Amino acid sequence: MAIGLHHGEDDLEEVHGINVTPFIDVMLVLLITFMVAAPLATVEVPVNLPSSNAQPEQRPDKPIYLTLKADLSLAIGDEPIARGALAGALDAATGGNKDDRIFLRADRTVPYGDVMQVMNDLRAARYLKVALVGLEMREAK
Repeated sequence: MAIGLHHGEDDLEEVHGINVTPFIDVMLVLLITFMVAAPLATVEVPVNLPSSNAQPEQRPDKPIYLTLKADLSLAIGDEPIARGALAGALDAATGGNKDDRIFLRADRTVPYGDVMQVMNDLRAARYLKVALVGLEMREAK
């Protein structure tokens, strides 16, 4: 018995190019991995910030101190003021000069939201130059 093998022409031609489909698949997997991992890398971490030992700037001749006390009352210098009268009291203290720097100091027990409310009140009164006052921490030499 004889078996005949047909060695005729193939209908398939050889492809001489590079198949990039696996490369694209790998790149898409890496892209998805980074898209999922990137938001996880920006999680906020609680930080205990150090105190500043920078050289203090020279104070003006007559600084304007706005104090937020522990009972949430306000005072300019040593005189207590009502929260609603803040803009008028600042105008009187600065002579109407909105470019004067206001030194805001708050008791450490005052919640941050209340400090921000006072800063919003200052912004509404058009006093945009606000300096936060804190204790100077100097290292022993």
